[in-house]
Amino acid sequence: MKDIINSAVEKNRDMILEAERFIWNHPETGFRETVTSGYMEEKFRELGYDLTLADGITGFYTVLDTGRPGPEILVLGELDSIICPGHKDADPVTGAVHSCGHNAQCAALLGVAAALKEPGVLDDMCGRIRLCAVPAEELLEIEYRTELKNAGKIRYLGGKTEFLHRGYFDGVDAAFMVHTSGSYSIGRGSIGCMSKKIIYKGKAAHAGGSPWAGRNALYAATCGINAVNAIRETFAEPDTIRVHPIITHGGDMVNAIPATVTLESYVRGSSFDAIVKANRKVNRALTGAALSLGTNIEIIDAPGYGPHRNATGMMKVAEDAAKLTIPDYPMSVSEHVGSGSTDMGDLSAIMPVVHPYSGGGRGTGHGSDYEIADPVAACVDCAKWQVGMLYLLLKDDGARTREILSEFKPPFASKAEYLAYIDGLNCSGDRIEYRDDGSAVVKCE
Repeated sequence: MKDIINSAVEKNRDMILEAERFIWNHPETGFRETVTSGYMEEKFRELGYDLTLADGITGFYTVLDTGRPGPEILVLGELDSIICPGHKDADPVTGAVHSCGHNAQCAALLGVAAALKEPGVLDDMCGRIRLCAVPAEELLEIEYRTELKNAGKIRYLGGKTEFLHRGYFDGVDAAFMVHTSGSYSIGRGSIGCMSKKIIYKGKAAHAGGSPWAGRNALYAATCGINAVNAIRETFAEPDTIRVHPIITHGGDMVNAIPATVTLESYVRGSSFDAIVKANRKVNRALTGAALSLGTNIEIIDAPGYGPHRNATGMMKVAEDAAKLTIPDYPMSVSEHVGSGSTDMGDLSAIMPVVHPYSGGGRGTGHGSDYEIADPVAACVDCAKWQVGMLYLLLKDDGARTREILSEFKPPFASKAEYLAYIDGLNCSGDRIEYRDDGSAVVKCE
């Protein structure tokens, strides 16, 4: 089977490598990936796939039925880039660049799609395979995504969560995707996060002539950031809390006291309980800073991504598939939980998933020196690995998938239960009510 799988992918090597370069040269951030999604759609159609396009946003999925009863496995590739203007290949207008390796993911997904159409590859598999090009994994441009949400175009800020909500993953039994990295590895997962938009509201005044007549929203914001820094030692180490705000709007002109200053941030943590607890502390710190300067603060909390845990059985499938298809690559397998976040965590809340890493990347992830140094490892051989995973999950009437499902204990009983929980994390509004008698009522929770 190794020879069948590997030759099927190798037959499409040129197409895979061309896709990696095209997508690298056309970086687009989440829910803006029109060129990338269009390119992938065209290539999938050329391979003979019928697509279901996401309604009103980027991305699509397709289902390949083997014609034999069995489980359904979801395979994903992410369309979006990050923003890193200092990268030599960044878009000169938007600053977008694939300093995340998602371009290689898409090329590998295309390689999987092509290989599955080659003779003999599906002969020993049962069930259905759902291939999905998904938007918006990188949780950035929160203000833009909040505008999409307020306009009713999306309900969730992350692409996989949005697709889950829309029913695009209904009927799926298990899922995987491979992220590009510097080496091949399989870990236990990563932490989750809460998304925050923070608006400090002051009062404008002439910065030179009458600064006392204003209330400086920028000073309130910097006090808020310092207050968050002051509580970092209260975060328990097992909770793996990460808070990292940025200022996205710091004022309108230098000659006026800033009336409105906006920030974006995450509160990351190893569990939902840890995230919620830390978020309350962060909100108190941010709000106290506003109160100390007589400004107001609006905090818009929204669910980011759930804590991600790879299912043990799926990890073993990924390890065995690597031994089958790409045995020459060293494979690290560990219980390591990373401190990044991914919306694969939302899928892991209700189904068994695995999110391992391929080699081929070089440099600092999300940094100005990141590149795909070995596109064969990142794309071609990664596609072989993924087809190998499908083979192991769907051979023998899907026996391994059924065993994984029998052992899997999901954190939430259903999609509906999970989405209802994260919907409850939404909270917005001004946090201070100033009264005419000079008193104030503060709402920090």
